[in-house]
Amino acid sequence: MSINGFCLYRSAVKNMFLMLFVFTWLSTILACTNASALTIPEKLVYDLTWTGIKAGTATQEIVAENGEIKITSIARSVDWITVFFPVEDRIVSILSANPEAKLGQSKSYSLKTREGSHRRDREVQFNHAKGIAYYKDNLNGEKRELPIASSILDTLSSFYFVRTLKLEVGKSVFLTILDNLKTWNVEVQVLRKEKIKTSLGTFDTIVIKPLMQSEGIIDRKGEMLIWLTDDKRLLPVKMKTKVKIGSVTATLVGGSFQH
Repeated sequence: MSINGFCLYRSAVKNMFLMLFVFTWLSTILACTNASALTIPEKLVYDLTWTGIKAGTATQEIVAENGEIKITSIARSVDWITVFFPVEDRIVSILSANPEAKLGQSKSYSLKTREGSHRRDREVQFNHAKGIAYYKDNLNGEKRELPIASSILDTLSSFYFVRTLKLEVGKSVFLTILDNLKTWNVEVQVLRKEKIKTSLGTFDTIVIKPLMQSEGIIDRKGEMLIWLTDDKRLLPVKMKTKVKIGSVTATLVGGSFQH
């Protein structure tokens, strides 16, 4: 592979792993009486590929412990990619119990990533009673207090709330998240129903398209699609986003979840 070819490949690999974060860039302030069922505990395992080449794995796991909900997301590069562009990302979200919410309110959020030479180590503590989120960057010591609405969630737990909604083709869902020190509003379009085949079998799915507004991570010009099973689980079985050359895909390959 030429130097230019490798640079393009490395850029695509980076976008592939960062795409995992976009998986969680969905939150909601909506209450839905026709909500789908979300089973806890649940663990989802994904292969991450670029133009058909496997370059990493990702897991998302949700458990209940000590009266709280803990969600953990991890992405790692495969060995041959690690030699050139090591990736190891870990995000943890803790939610406190709240009978008025589907899963609870965000209590804390931590992000620790290594992507090549780039590192991030950040955390957010939520105080819903005061309407304030306390942000800290553990690498440069930066601290901030951010105003928040009582319904706001962190980027990781938010995706699980989307899975509790009743999605209807042709109707958008409008969401709110706290990300990158700002509150963002996101429209998620429900495009169509589609049957797809993966290594786990054939699935009837609902295809959604989030219209990203948040900065960073993935170029907002790149279209992203997510395939959710068309049943009460709304399992995210596939996600695909375009990059400068080709596309990157996350495909569900295993884990422990309700069948």
